[in-house]
Amino acid sequence: MAILRRAHFFVSLVGIALLCPVMAPRASAQGATVERLAWKRIIKVDNSGQGDYAKIQDAIDAVPSNNVDPVFIRVEPGVYKEKITVPSDKPFITLSGWKANATIITWDDSGDIFKSPTVSVLASDFVGRYLTIQNTYGSGAKAVALRVAGDRAAFYACRILSYQDTLLDESGRHFYSNCYIEGATDFVCGNAASLFKKCHLHSTSENKGAITAQHRMTAEENTGFYFVGGKITGVKSCTLGRPWGPFSRVVFAQTYMSSVVLPQGWDDWGRPSTHRTVYYGEYECYGPGAERRARVEWSRSLTTQEALPFMTSNMIDGSNWLKF
Repeated sequence: MAILRRAHFFVSLVGIALLCPVMAPRASAQGATVERLAWKRIIKVDNSGQGDYAKIQDAIDAVPSNNVDPVFIRVEPGVYKEKITVPSDKPFITLSGWKANATIITWDDSGDIFKSPTVSVLASDFVGRYLTIQNTYGSGAKAVALRVAGDRAAFYACRILSYQDTLLDESGRHFYSNCYIEGATDFVCGNAASLFKKCHLHSTSENKGAITAQHRMTAEENTGFYFVGGKITGVKSCTLGRPWGPFSRVVFAQTYMSSVVLPQGWDDWGRPSTHRTVYYGEYECYGPGAERRARVEWSRSLTTQEALPFMTSNMIDGSNWLKF
């Protein structure tokens, strides 16, 4: 019996360790980031009624405005049909499910890309983990699943699903790790500076739909989408991207590309003037869709020296804020 009690105690400690990181960010009165040893507050959301709240938005609303302490919102498995906003005055929130395919946030709005998202993250220092975030509206209109407009946002092992404009990666510095992102048209779009590490992009396009629509407007902006070590699959055919902004910047490095990627690789959206200004690069990609012999001449086959700056978190100043 004593052995069983010790085992139970050990399991409890492991569970606490999984919830509480060794170090978590905290803002000082001067706004600088310092370190803290534990979560200030843990909130449980359970739509069966067994948690602190039954709705995710209610848990977010319970975080005080101008929050300066790390808050962990644990979402129990279930389907949460609600539209969620993390407002800009509530930073340092972690929203975590248990498994992405068991913790589902869903809505079905369409139209305006800033109003249709199922989840809108406007706050800085946000972390999302083990969640499915989906917009089930379908084809025919813009229907964003996830909008990310806060700075220093990170997503781990999330599933982000829609048809058009799935992920509005609007602005700020962001990190996506081991995420699954699905859509048909411009399904990773916006003007953030974002590193996508080991992410799976799945195109549901039936005819040449673009994966990315990056919105960099000037050569001076330090923004772009950088995909490293992931894979691209799909149902029929797609291109890697098209220029929402004239200085659009997208790099794929060490990425598996299935045959759904068309030989030309990239699309100019009917704007040949962007051929001189976009930065579309590929480095050590592989698979049947990675063959570059028929690529558009205004895309780039990067050297190791050219590619390396895009392959680490330095492009998003990650060493200063990424904690996992």
